[in-house]
Amino acid sequence: MLSKNMRWVYITIPIFFFWFFGQIDKLGISVIQTDPGFLADMGLTGPDKNAKLGFLTFIFTVSYALSNLFWGVIIDKLGARKTAMLGISVWGLTMIMAGMSTSYEMFVVSRIILGIGEGIMIPISGKFIANWFNRKEIGKAQASWISGNYLGPALGALVLTLLIANVHWEYAFYLLAACNLLLNIPMFYFLTRERPEEHPGMSKEEIAYIRQNDEPSDAPKQRFTQDYRYWMVWVGMLASSFLFFGISIWLPTYLTQGKGFAVEEMAGITSLSWLFALFFVLICGYLSDKTQRPSLLASMMFGMSAIFLLIASNSTNPIVAGVSLGLAMGTQGGVFHLSNLFIVKFSTPETAGRAAGLMGFTNILGGFASYIMGWMRDASGGDFGPSILMLIGVALIGFIAYVTTLKKEASEVRLYKQA
Repeated sequence: MLSKNMRWVYITIPIFFFWFFGQIDKLGISVIQTDPGFLADMGLTGPDKNAKLGFLTFIFTVSYALSNLFWGVIIDKLGARKTAMLGISVWGLTMIMAGMSTSYEMFVVSRIILGIGEGIMIPISGKFIANWFNRKEIGKAQASWISGNYLGPALGALVLTLLIANVHWEYAFYLLAACNLLLNIPMFYFLTRERPEEHPGMSKEEIAYIRQNDEPSDAPKQRFTQDYRYWMVWVGMLASSFLFFGISIWLPTYLTQGKGFAVEEMAGITSLSWLFALFFVLICGYLSDKTQRPSLLASMMFGMSAIFLLIASNSTNPIVAGVSLGLAMGTQGGVFHLSNLFIVKFSTPETAGRAAGLMGFTNILGGFASYIMGWMRDASGGDFGPSILMLIGVALIGFIAYVTTLKKEASEVRLYKQA
């Protein structure tokens, strides 16, 4: 039985850890920036410290988003496997640079290079999934590795908090560098190949199953850039990026400074929030394959996010407010998963890298979220209230974008059932 399902071993395992460690690299800063030692070493003690902290994620996401554009083209030319090992090498060495930083400016440079290296993540994953899986199982395939996107930070928040408390903040970066260079690169080298036909461990039966829906059609296939729904998903991803980075980067600070939680309690709720995201990924993966209504599900996720944010902004109970904010972040895990389904749906295996790269560019707005929220907090004397109200408005924009695609999606589902 396993011999007919080796794609789940050769592809989803390395990509799972690709995202598992990559997301800790990316978002571990949210925990590290609560450490007084890190703030003192980086000189982040003045009245503008929140804006400077927000700038760290802003500059990361700008380089991350811009690099998505050229990485997509490189992946389509060079291949996903070689590009993955190249990108991991870049960000692994960047972790070492971050740990060795002796100034805020040096740390900023490390975040810029990290963003360039991690820009491969969405295009790489989209390319592998498009090449290695039957179209009918895309939802499950995406969910199996996007889970690493959220399980990594869930466990990472606890590990980094423990490491910082018992050693020093630099060692968090050194540990992440070792994981990437010594675990991720070997997995891509030994397990993956560009296409299943190139892998000696793949059976003819499994390859035939993967390709059974890939027969050429006489009708010309519409380019993904010509489908208005791709652009509505793109707008939705802009909103999702703003919400995701705005909440995830500031959640630990919100809990410790805004609600008075101890460091251990902060780590627990932060970890729980990432598990919420994992739950929404898994449930959306199941329901999208079951209902064939990913746009409807994404609309519901944005609606729920607005409701949870409204509860967080009005609740006087610290636990209710913190958990509600975590749930709001969690819904964006579902949106991210569904958006990646659309990348595969609207593109071909040949254009998947470019479609994913263009979608990955939406992360640029996440950087603005972290910086704007930091600036708003400085301007309001440390109050998070105005920032949360802004996030509610962004959630409604995402909701409206997906609603515009529901009518066409419903008609496609009816035709599919009649066929």
